[in-house]
Amino acid sequence: MCGIQRKKKPRRWRAIGIKDDEPRVNREIRANEVLLIDDQNVKQGVVPTRQALQLAEERELDLVEVAPLAKPPVCRIMDYGKYRFQQQKRDKDARKKQKNQSVKEMKMRPKIDVHDYTFKVKAVCAFLEDGHRVKVSVFFRGREMAFLDRGREVLDRVRRDIEGFGKVEMEPRMEGSYMRMMIAPVLPTLPVKEPAKEPGGSSKSPAPKAAAPKAKPEPTSDDVSPQES
Repeated sequence: MCGIQRKKKPRRWRAIGIKDDEPRVNREIRANEVLLIDDQNVKQGVVPTRQALQLAEERELDLVEVAPLAKPPVCRIMDYGKYRFQQQKRDKDARKKQKNQSVKEMKMRPKIDVHDYTFKVKAVCAFLEDGHRVKVSVFFRGREMAFLDRGREVLDRVRRDIEGFGKVEMEPRMEGSYMRMMIAPVLPTLPVKEPAKEPGGSSKSPAPKAAAPKAKPEPTSDDVSPQES
């Protein structure tokens, strides 16, 4: 309006989606010289940042500052977009693994009926199949504290019934009014391959040869009975 144009500040290059806590890339690198590692993981030594940028551009890759606090800073030549994608995938897998390894709890009573027990054991097996650890807790109320053996019997039964789905990570122990046992999922085992069979159902391993029948001795005159006329 006054005829005075504001001088625009030079825009610092920043790829879309990159956060401020991520490493400096390309023209964002402020150091005058860097310790360069190329895309073949070969140390090129200390070089001017301009030279490192030129080398990255020639290879159509990015110059990434991986150790900014080093003197001089360490930079790598890499495909930064691909690197970020792989890093995000690793972080996602780590979060998923951590989520899958959360602890579930299944509560039971010392005098649990058959139907309730069957339902809860199936739920424990389902949790273990999904990769969760399961804390099985037997709750004692009032005078039931005098019969702790019943709680141990329930947990021993659970231990037997979840065989193949999980293994006991923490033996039964008392925690207040609860007797608790921790169960961890077991890793699936790879099936053992059977040896390939030949047509006809026989395996490739050679079958034991049957013993050859012994030749019968020719009859002698003494062995032949005279025919009646």
